[in-house]
Amino acid sequence: MSTRRSFLKQAGSITIGFSILGPIACTTDNKDLALAEMPQPLTDPERIDSWIRLLEDGRIQVITGKMELGQGLSTAILQVAAEELNTSFNQLSLQLAETGVTPDEGITAGSRSMETSAMSVRQAAACLRETFFGLVVEEYETSVDNLEIENGNVLVKGVALPFTEILKSKNIEKAVFEPKELYGKTRRAFVGHPMHRPDLEKMVRGEAFYVQDLRFPGMVHARVIRTPAYNAVLAEVPEAEVADMPGFVKLVRNGTFLAVVAEKEFQAVQLQRALGGKVTWEVGEPLEQPEDIKAFIKSLPQDSNTDEDRGAYEEVAEGAAITHKASYSKPYIMHAANGPSCAVALFEEGVLHIWCHSQGVYPLRETIAKMVDLPLEKVHIKGVPGSGCYGHNPADDVAGEAALIAKEIPGKHVRLQWMRNEEHAWEPYGTAMVMEHEAVLSENGKIKGWNYELWSDAHSTRPTSGDPANLLPGRFLEPSFGTPGQGWRGGAIRNAPPIYTTNAFRLTSHIFQGPLRVSALRSLGAYANVFSIECFMDELAEKAGQDPFTFRLRHLEDKRAISCLGRLKLNVSEVSPEKGQGLGIGFARYKNSAAYCAVAALVEVTDGNPVVKKMWAVIDAGECINPDGLKNQTEGGMIQSASWTLKEAVKWNDTHISSIDWQSYPILRFQEIPKVEVEVVDRPETPPLGAGEAAQGPAAAAVVNAIYNATGVRVRDLPVGRVN
Repeated sequence: MSTRRSFLKQAGSITIGFSILGPIACTTDNKDLALAEMPQPLTDPERIDSWIRLLEDGRIQVITGKMELGQGLSTAILQVAAEELNTSFNQLSLQLAETGVTPDEGITAGSRSMETSAMSVRQAAACLRETFFGLVVEEYETSVDNLEIENGNVLVKGVALPFTEILKSKNIEKAVFEPKELYGKTRRAFVGHPMHRPDLEKMVRGEAFYVQDLRFPGMVHARVIRTPAYNAVLAEVPEAEVADMPGFVKLVRNGTFLAVVAEKEFQAVQLQRALGGKVTWEVGEPLEQPEDIKAFIKSLPQDSNTDEDRGAYEEVAEGAAITHKASYSKPYIMHAANGPSCAVALFEEGVLHIWCHSQGVYPLRETIAKMVDLPLEKVHIKGVPGSGCYGHNPADDVAGEAALIAKEIPGKHVRLQWMRNEEHAWEPYGTAMVMEHEAVLSENGKIKGWNYELWSDAHSTRPTSGDPANLLPGRFLEPSFGTPGQGWRGGAIRNAPPIYTTNAFRLTSHIFQGPLRVSALRSLGAYANVFSIECFMDELAEKAGQDPFTFRLRHLEDKRAISCLGRLKLNVSEVSPEKGQGLGIGFARYKNSAAYCAVAALVEVTDGNPVVKKMWAVIDAGECINPDGLKNQTEGGMIQSASWTLKEAVKWNDTHISSIDWQSYPILRFQEIPKVEVEVVDRPETPPLGAGEAAQGPAAAAVVNAIYNATGVRVRDLPVGRVN
C-alpha cells in the first residue's frame, strides 16, 4: 500500500480540495472549449492542486495533469477512480492537462503516467471515499462496516445518501492520507478488466475530438512561410504582391519568422504558396551529406564519458575462449504523425490563450511566456488531444507559432495547422546512433565480459527549461533565442547496460551534436540500444553453440524476466518456419526498471524483400489496469518498431530535409501490417510499470534476428531495406 510519503514523491505537492463546483469543460466539443473565464493561477497548492472534484450535478470530476496521446490513459485513469468510488463511467468526467486548473505533472513522457498520475488519482479517490464514510459515521452514528459506496452515493443499510447531501453545501479541504484500503487491490471490479474507450467512438465517427477539429466564431487561419534551410535568413518580403489576394488579413513578420493570416484556411494555403516562391533568403553554410553515416557520426566532435565500468573488462578478456565484436547503426527517424500539428491561440485583454496537443502544458507555458514577453500568469494553455504521437513532435512548435501570430491580431482566434511537408521537414527527429559491442565467452558459453561503446546525439530538447531556443520559432525571431544546446545525455544510454549477468561490463558514451534537429522520440536511446544488444546476444548464442532462448535464460537472474521470456518460448514452441522464413526473438526490461517485454517475429524473405508475417509478445507491466489498453500499446509499439526497422530513414540534401512525404519517407502500409498476438501478465500484487515504450527495442531485434534465420544474412545497419 502506498504511504503518504510515496504519494507525495509520485505527485509532487499534493492535497485534495473537494468542493461543490460548477461543471468544468472536459471534452473537446467546441462549446466546452470556449473560454468563459480565465482560471486563476495555482497560488495555494494545498487547496487547488486537487485530483478529484464533486460537481454541482452530483457527478465526479477526475483531474490529471497528463495528456491523452491515443495511449488510452484517459480510460485507465477513470478506471482507477471508478474502482475506489465504485462508480460507473457515466458518473465521471475527466479534466486533462490545463494550466491553472490541473496539477503540474510536467511532461507526459517516459511511460510514467500510470506509475504517477493514475496512482495519485487512485489514492485521492480512496481518500475521498473514506472521508465520506467518516462524515456519515459521525452524522448517523453508525459503523463503517454498515457502509458501502456506489455511483455517487454512500449506502447506509440500503438507504442511498448522495454525496451532495452528505456535504450539505460544505467544502472538504483535506490533505491526502494513507487509506485503510485500496479497492483496486482488494476488489478489482473495474481495474484488471477491459473497458470501453468512449473517445474511440468520436474518432470512428469523425466527430469533433482533436485540436485539429476546433472551430470558433470569427476564427482566422494562418500559415508559416518556411525558410529553405535551418540557417537561412529572411532578406526581402514582397508584401504588396499578396495583400490584394482573396481573404488576406495580415502578414506577420518578426526577424526571419514570417506568417500569413487569412479569413479561410485554403486562402491561407494559397497565400503561403504564392508568397513562398517570391521571398528572398540568404542561406548559410550547406549541410554535409555523408555517404557513410557511421563514419560521419564518429568523426563529429564528441563529449565522451565512461558511464559504467565494473569488473575490469581487460582482465577477464585476457585469454578468453571466444571474443566477438559487432557494430550496428540506426539512422535519423521521424515521429511521422498522421495528423500534422495544429494549435489555436487567442490574445484577448492582455491574456494569451492556447489550445494545443502539447505533452507538457506547464513547461510550454513558461517557454512561450518568455518568448512572447508576457508574465507567466498571462499565458493559459489547455491541452486538447492531437492525432496521437509519442515523443517530442512539433506540437509545442505550432503552439509557439500560433501564439506569436495571435499577439499581432488581438481578439481573434488564430488557427495554425502545419502541412505534411512541414511536419516531415521541421519536426525534431530521433537521432542517428552507432553501437559497437565486444564480448568474451568462457569455454562453457557464459559471458565473462562485455564492452559497449555508443555514439548518439541528445534525445531530448523539449521546452522543459523555459528556454525559447527549444521552440522552432525561437531561433528565427529578432533577436534570436538561438538553437538548443546539447540535450539530455541520459536518453542516449537508456537500456544501454544489458539486463544479462556478466563478470565485467563497461559502457562508454560519445555524445555529438549532428546536423539535424533532434529530440525525444518513443523510447529514446532504448530502441537502438536494445536492438543492438539483442542482435548481439543472438550472435553470441551462435558462437556458444546454444539456441537464443537457452542462451538468454542462462544469463538472467530476475525471476520475472525469466518468466516473461519463458512464456514467449512456450507461445512460439509450435511455430515451424517454412522455406524462406525465419523466427527471431528479442527481450528487454524497459529502462531496466519498468515493464518486461519479450517479442518474437516470423519473417519471410522473398527476392530480398523481408515481410513480417506475425509477431508475438509477452508483457509484464505489473498490475494491469486495462488489459485491452496494455495490449494496444504493445501491438502499436511492435508495428511501429517493425516500420522503423524495415523502412524508415530521414534523408537530406545540402540545404534541408528531402524526405518530405510518404513516398520519400515510407512507413508500413495497412496491407503490410503483420498479425499480432500479445499476452499480458497481470500482477495485481505489484505496482503498475511503464509499458508504452517497452516493445520497440525487442521488436526490432526480433525482426532482424528472424531475417538472419531466414537468409543467413546478418543485418546490423538500419533500415533493413532489401536483404542481399
